[in-house]
Amino acid sequence: MAATHILTRDEAQRRAELLHVESYTVELDLTGHEQGDTFDSRTAVKFSCTEPGAETFIEIAAERIEDAYLNGEPVDLTAFDPKAGLKLRGLAAENELVVNAVFAYSTDGQGLHRMTDPVDKETYLYSQFEVADAQRVYACFDQPDLKAAFTFQVRTPKHWTVISNMKPESETVVEDVNLKVTLFEQSVRMSPYITAICAGPYVGVHETHDGIDMGLYCRQSMKDYLDPEGVFEVTRQGFDHFHAHFGVRYPLAKYDQVFAPEYNFGAMENFGCVTIAEASFLFRSQVTDFELEQRANVILHEMAHMWFGDLVTMRWWDDLWLNESFAEWASHWANVEATRFDGAWTTFLSARKNWGYGADQQPTTHPVYTAAGDTEEIQANFDGITYSKGASILKQLVAYVGIDPFLAGLRAYFEKHQFGNAVFQDLLGELETASGKPLQDFADTWLRTAGVSTLRPDVAVDADGNYTKVTVLQEVPAEHPTHRTHRIAIGLYDLEDGVLKRRDRTEVDVAGEATEIAALVGVTQPDFLLLNDDDLTYAKLRLDERSLATAVEHTSALDDSLARALIWAAAWDMLRDAELPATQFVELGCRSLTTEDDINIVTVAQRQVGGALAYADPANRAALRESWAQAAKAAMEAAAPGSDPQRSWAKAYASNSRSEADLARVSGWLEGREVPEGLAVDADLRWALLTGLVGNGAVPEDAIDAELDRDSTADGQRLSYVARAVVPNAEAKQRAWERITDPNSENWVRRSSMLGFAPLDQADLVRPYLQAYLDAVPELWEKLGAQQAVEFSKLAFPSNLIEAETLERLDAWLAEERPAPVKRGVAEGRADIARALKGRELDKSA
Repeated sequence: MAATHILTRDEAQRRAELLHVESYTVELDLTGHEQGDTFDSRTAVKFSCTEPGAETFIEIAAERIEDAYLNGEPVDLTAFDPKAGLKLRGLAAENELVVNAVFAYSTDGQGLHRMTDPVDKETYLYSQFEVADAQRVYACFDQPDLKAAFTFQVRTPKHWTVISNMKPESETVVEDVNLKVTLFEQSVRMSPYITAICAGPYVGVHETHDGIDMGLYCRQSMKDYLDPEGVFEVTRQGFDHFHAHFGVRYPLAKYDQVFAPEYNFGAMENFGCVTIAEASFLFRSQVTDFELEQRANVILHEMAHMWFGDLVTMRWWDDLWLNESFAEWASHWANVEATRFDGAWTTFLSARKNWGYGADQQPTTHPVYTAAGDTEEIQANFDGITYSKGASILKQLVAYVGIDPFLAGLRAYFEKHQFGNAVFQDLLGELETASGKPLQDFADTWLRTAGVSTLRPDVAVDADGNYTKVTVLQEVPAEHPTHRTHRIAIGLYDLEDGVLKRRDRTEVDVAGEATEIAALVGVTQPDFLLLNDDDLTYAKLRLDERSLATAVEHTSALDDSLARALIWAAAWDMLRDAELPATQFVELGCRSLTTEDDINIVTVAQRQVGGALAYADPANRAALRESWAQAAKAAMEAAAPGSDPQRSWAKAYASNSRSEADLARVSGWLEGREVPEGLAVDADLRWALLTGLVGNGAVPEDAIDAELDRDSTADGQRLSYVARAVVPNAEAKQRAWERITDPNSENWVRRSSMLGFAPLDQADLVRPYLQAYLDAVPELWEKLGAQQAVEFSKLAFPSNLIEAETLERLDAWLAEERPAPVKRGVAEGRADIARALKGRELDKSA
């Protein structure tokens, strides 16, 4: 497959000064999908030039260019290199470029991805163009600030459905050659990276709401799981909410959502044609409210992008954070205000904000606003800082200026810049005008500095149990020594009849290294003191000794789910910073999580308790896992049949079972024996159970083949590769590694194999692959696209090799001269190993 041009900021600025792009007409011929791996593409682009006679280039990552004409004259193709783009010389004031080229279908999830459904052998295509992969389908000036109107015409087999940004203007069927030509209406002005083409025999369901034709699509073999009622309900609620508050209506007549197979991300905000990861959000098995809330959040996130990103677009990728942070904030805000998921800020803290905290403590942390020198550099910044830390800061900004002035600023911003491009200063100016408050210092402090503060209570108590001094200490990392001002609430909780009730709440500003809280002097010490109650600021928390002891015994006795989530966030950070032994963290899970009634907290904290085993003294690990497995079994048995807790705890029990009796019981569920009443042992749960059993040697590898015969769908194949990778023998590891490092592996095969490759208890099997991993990182950066290379460096990292020798070998590799993006995944994995080693030392001493 042809390489793409890596566009630099300087190139983009020069081209934006030189060109104004009027329109694209793109004709795609997808009828040869069964005969080869390529498709034909014809691009006609009209653009003006401010400096007639100048030269520029256009991106086109084609296998070959058949011909190209600029203003009727042939373009010299002799020196064409996709990495450099197609040179265009002697530009006129007004220009038309026509390019006929042959492009390759992709199997890596970028460009125009093609998959064949194993159930009915039908072919499905979808596009994914962010950051700069539109050039893999048509010739384009592939940068966000060169917007244009697009007209797509697509030739397909006649039984296919074609979905794009706009509605079809016409469909012409040629019966004798099994052909259909779909011509779409000309689009509004938009950036190339949010154009879209999805084609194949997709099943569609439609509903009209507030004048908008809403479409929902999936593969034929998945149509029974489409759930239009649930998806459309959230979609309607989202449109109503955003229309009521954003001032500018969604500008298109239709809004399609396409569940895309073999998808790399959660979803993508293509204007009017959102693509959503089928494997994550098209549920073919029973799911809990956690998964349903996550789906609602994704739907609302992408819808928010219709305004923030699509209607008004960043000028350059420096402001990627603003697109993603805003959509992240807006989706949770809308979930709380407009849907039944009114606890979404609790979920944000548990599932998303912790992602930001983790990324912000890596050696590769960066400010929320970070300069992007080129399009390859930005690939690695789709991370917890860009999404979750940025959204946390926007949440703080809303609290500071007030929701009404914030929305007034947004409305002015959308009105002024619609169908154009803007930078953060444009938004900041509108927010300052609307609120009457200066915001530049806030923005500089929070957005242009890296690192996360830790807030720690330092208390003194007299003989009568009253505070004589309460100080909030603000600790900052030496590498990023910024002491920020935090507006926090301090909650005082007392244990009454087994329930923790908030006695009082004090709101204060914390600044510098230490802030004394005069209002608490003389106040009776509570059973539990909670800094940052109500989660007002972005900071890690610590608990004093008395509060930690109360939390271990009584976290689930708190009425407020947000307060409970804050305890879990604090405990998780203390574990990762080697201030809380893994043994005590697992005890917290066994005692308090098993009676937690918020399924979102349960789901996230279960993963954290499982992750805590990596921080445990290896001599204690088996006993800790057994305690956790038995606690999970008891919680499962106590849960109501068919309930969310029952299903969640059944998974936790199965994944942590190691005794012969427990493994036999879990194995029996696959055969219908002793299944807990109400537990649906459906396709996805069967694969989860089987994977755990295979990984522990409780069932042979050929059980995977038998399960694949039972479930030969695309999902079944995907999950089978996870199971094959966990098989505990050297031969299976070698086969998995070959799939992982083969540049021709399909994206889903590589990803599934990586997900199963390095279980915590299989260090001996993985140890031989440490050097192979280090050798493969720079090699695959050359052979794979940037997104796939980033994923490899993170997911293939041998995370179970928590040993001093691992650090030595990683340090030697990192000391070699290599580009920062290539080193990033290795550096982050190295930091995680170092944390786990410190945690093990603490757990051993405790």
